[in-house]
Amino acid sequence: MTLCLIADIGGTNARFAFTQDNKVVAQKDYKCADFATIYDALSQFFAECNRGIQSADVGVLSVACPVRGDVIKFTNMPWQFSCKELQNFLSLTLLDVMNDFAAVARGVLVIDQKYIKTIYDAPRIDQKPIGVLGAGTGLGVASLVHDGTRYIAVEGEGGHVTMPARSQREFDIFQKLLDKYSHISAERVCSGKGIENVYHAICALDNVTPIEGAKAEMISQKAIDRSCVVCVEVMDLMCAFLGRVTGNLALILKAEGGMYIAGGIPPKLGDYFMNSRFVEEYTSKGRMSDVVKSIPVYMIDHPSVGMVGLQYRADELAQEL
Repeated sequence: MTLCLIADIGGTNARFAFTQDNKVVAQKDYKCADFATIYDALSQFFAECNRGIQSADVGVLSVACPVRGDVIKFTNMPWQFSCKELQNFLSLTLLDVMNDFAAVARGVLVIDQKYIKTIYDAPRIDQKPIGVLGAGTGLGVASLVHDGTRYIAVEGEGGHVTMPARSQREFDIFQKLLDKYSHISAERVCSGKGIENVYHAICALDNVTPIEGAKAEMISQKAIDRSCVVCVEVMDLMCAFLGRVTGNLALILKAEGGMYIAGGIPPKLGDYFMNSRFVEEYTSKGRMSDVVKSIPVYMIDHPSVGMVGLQYRADELAQEL
């Protein structure tokens, strides 16, 4: 029986698990900031599971950064590693490393429908392209294209496209952010870090003293309970920005197989998100509005859909041994 190691490593959290015969036999979640390197985190996981560091046969990892060549450098934290060195360290027969949203995209194919909620209803067309994106620490993007037999996950870095502004207020916020960044990408304003960026930009524009230690989770909660006017504006913009980017991706892909929203932030917003400007911005595409209006949008409310996708891929590789 093939033992597989799967790991979903984002900008904040790292999830590790052993799988065997399509079942999870051990799983641990860690904060990336608690470890200097991926090797330290893996060693801790193996130790807590009472396994030797060389006990797995197949490894499948998803990482929150571009996957190009042997060296992996995370976008929003200081970890980096060599795929070859990691495979040798773990004595793996096979190692597959993919972008974190490629794993989420694979998860979309097999996740239980009870975890999927309709945000915008329209007919979904089988075998047509599917778009996947989600706001967490950063903004992840991937897609699924059908090759005539099955869907293939395609990695992307769409979270780093240039973010368009549509009002003077947005232009002013982006101009303020240029004091900090040379490029205002979608991720800079539409993610956990983006929430904090926009909050501080609005405080600076409006001469408001920022709340000490203002983090994305606190800003989100103060928007939901409407106890902070600035926080409400921040989260209204964040939802609108996510709708705008989702509509852009829907047009780029002509994603008639549907658009899927993942990531940790939208599901936690609950009714606030559902009542936001997300759909208005999603469908506001000028002459192509009718095209976008024909494409459904779904929300994935699952604690680790990326792990589902990794397990699916690990099972495929295990069958090759």
